[in-house]
Amino acid sequence: MAKKTFHCTVITPAERLLDEEVTYVNIPLHDGLMGILPGRSPILAKLGLGELRITSAEGGDRSYLLEDGFAQMVGDSLTLLAKSAVPVESLSEEEARAELAEANARNATEGDAMRKITRDRDRARLKMRLASSFRSSGAI
Repeated sequence: MAKKTFHCTVITPAERLLDEEVTYVNIPLHDGLMGILPGRSPILAKLGLGELRITSAEGGDRSYLLEDGFAQMVGDSLTLLAKSAVPVESLSEEEARAELAEANARNATEGDAMRKITRDRDRARLKMRLASSFRSSGAI
């Protein structure tokens, strides 16, 4: 019988955020979303900005605001090395609105500066959406 779980580890420069058995992980890659189930073929992928959703083997889902890094699946082990991963329940809509307003107020004349402003706007909008979704789900 096929194994119904796999091991998932999420590591940021600041901490090892997660290290447990899971049944499903939805990863934001740089070019779209990827779902991971037990028995997945090996993969190495570049992470992007988005919502990381994890279904624990013990039941229950968790979400994180994930930003950049790499994902590696080898055997029955998924490792995510991320620039940052913030639990959705710790996000604040008000702080995200302030970040978006600050990013919208900045002006850029060079391409790299504009890309950073666009990324900051995208991050703030995603924070607002995730915080709002978490609050409206009644998960508090």
